[in-house]
Amino acid sequence: MSGSTNTVALAGNAFLTTIPAGAVEVINNNGLANWNNPNTICSAYFRMASAGSVTVGLNARLAGSNNSTVRVTINGIAFTVRLAGTTTQTYPVGTISVTAPGYVKVDMQGVTKDGGYFGDVSSLTVTSTSALAYANDPSNYYWSRRGPSVHMHYTVPTNSEYFYNEVTVPAAQDAIGSYFMVAGFSGGYSGIQVNQNERRVLFSVWDADSGGQTTLVSKGQGVLDGRFGGEGNGHQAYLVFNWVAGNTYKFITRIRPDAGSGATLYSAWIFTPESNSWRYLATYKRPSTNTYQSGVHSFLENFIDTRGYTGRRVQYGNQWALNVDGTTWSEITAGRFTGDATASNGQRMDYAGGLENGHFYLRNGGFFSDYVPLNQKFHRPATGTPPAVDVSALPTQ
Repeated sequence: MSGSTNTVALAGNAFLTTIPAGAVEVINNNGLANWNNPNTICSAYFRMASAGSVTVGLNARLAGSNNSTVRVTINGIAFTVRLAGTTTQTYPVGTISVTAPGYVKVDMQGVTKDGGYFGDVSSLTVTSTSALAYANDPSNYYWSRRGPSVHMHYTVPTNSEYFYNEVTVPAAQDAIGSYFMVAGFSGGYSGIQVNQNERRVLFSVWDADSGGQTTLVSKGQGVLDGRFGGEGNGHQAYLVFNWVAGNTYKFITRIRPDAGSGATLYSAWIFTPESNSWRYLATYKRPSTNTYQSGVHSFLENFIDTRGYTGRRVQYGNQWALNVDGTTWSEITAGRFTGDATASNGQRMDYAGGLENGHFYLRNGGFFSDYVPLNQKFHRPATGTPPAVDVSALPTQ
């Protein structure tokens, strides 16, 4: 067929989406390897900018077999491919018609082999009259496989000491590897997370830009604390808590200068409907810093690269800021939607954000088709009702 031909590397664009017990398949810098389980499914993705025909080939070689047969399924249409030879070559798979812009999914599954492995697959050859989008920067394949991170930024009045936000993760949108960050600020963040074997509430504060270390002042009951390396090094408190998708959780952060010490104090709380009460996370002292709330935002990310094919969604509602006198709540109704380099560089285009049922929402992962362009401002309807919380009565232990 006519059109341009692209090479879609499995190293940056594929995942093991079905992994039977005991499976040894991996996706490494060379693509799919150790392929010997007929029940393992490897899925690769690329995005077509317009409807049209697309022809796919498999760049593969045999490893441990003389002959093998594999099934390659393109958007649900199955083709059988026979592999022979230990030199990498392009095996034609087939041509399908794609009726709308969006992601094309290519599944690979072994059928028969006369040796140990079905073969090694390095990439797909994709020919189409449509422009294609896929991860094509090998130095950033790790981030591309994690998927795009998206943010909602809020502007709070000068000298705001407290920030209040509510988070709801819709049912079935709490994929493993998700971080639903609720209350971010210049120098740290707080939110809820889905780890492999447990769920957590996080509160992190980075070290000072000058290099001075953030220190723990106090923490709540059951809260664990420790140093970490990552976004600039710092301290992290976390509470193991089995939060539930569909429930609404409320967060408050407090940021204020520590008079006379040249440092700033950062505190965080979460309100859980399970206990119908506010729970204290921690207070940190960050040296060489003199600030109230600034850089306030929420974000959504996947932090496990092998889970980058899964999707997640979150709603943030009812944002407010309280001034340093503790007398005036200001409602925050504007949000600016942005993305990280994986999104802005077009390595992944499965991201969205905006308004949903009167709340800001963020979505990423899952290779859905209808992305929302970045760098837009959205305005939610005002509720006019400040949070029913007495900040002076928040627990501090």
